[in-house]
Amino acid sequence: MKPALLALSLTALFVPVLSQAAEPSSVSAAQYAEVLKGAWRAPENVARDGYRHPQQSLQFFGLGPKQTVIEITPGNGWYSELLAPLLKDHGRYIAAVQAPTVSDYTRKSEEKLKAKFTAAPAQYARAEVLEYDPKAPVFGKPASADTVLTFRNVHNWVLADTAPQTFAAFFKVLKPGGVLGVVDHRAKDGASLDDIKHSGYLTTDFVVKLATDAGFKLDAQSEINANPKDTKDYPEGVWTLPPTLTLGEKDKAKYQAIGESDRMTLRFVKPLK
Repeated sequence: MKPALLALSLTALFVPVLSQAAEPSSVSAAQYAEVLKGAWRAPENVARDGYRHPQQSLQFFGLGPKQTVIEITPGNGWYSELLAPLLKDHGRYIAAVQAPTVSDYTRKSEEKLKAKFTAAPAQYARAEVLEYDPKAPVFGKPASADTVLTFRNVHNWVLADTAPQTFAAFFKVLKPGGVLGVVDHRAKDGASLDDIKHSGYLTTDFVVKLATDAGFKLDAQSEINANPKDTKDYPEGVWTLPPTLTLGEKDKAKYQAIGESDRMTLRFVKPLK
């Protein structure tokens, strides 16, 4: 074989390897920009972007386009509007909702979420809904998920006394090395559980213990969703603040000026062994 032909052949041999190595393992800035401005997003949800920092939060959790991601109790689908489109081509998005038999609220919540998915098939055609029993949660086959995410839900499980089994189920469904991402309302350090249990706030230490007791390791913390204006001492707990504004028109401007709650943003990892 002539030298020139040999060089060409070797180059051809290496092209597939280089192409495979170049495949992105994370979501690009362009992809985030596209979904954040997506016409399928509810206007009231878009208005919350400045408080919830979705791109920075998902980047912190290490979201990848080929991952299997389970979002626990997505509510009205605020993050579904972003996660389902980002994962639809190469990954898998699963919305884990409490079984409709648990309460009228959970039934209506699931109906609304499914209606959202049906209304925009181009974005949600591959989105899945998984129902679970909060008293004995199962989120899929063991070691089947790359990432489990939950936003502003841990306080509800603490109030319902289902938090330990919920975190244990996260651990079971994640692959070794998988990530658990948690965002929740952050109480003042040292606050007792009895004092804050009905406020919607939790201490970071308490949430970390829930996760580590289940077997996770705390990998990192972020101040992405911090709000130093939140004094955490309101008559109706965290729901006094936007977007709920439980007090209605009473002191509405004051609470709107504070904005949404101060939040912990925690990344846990399931150990490889």
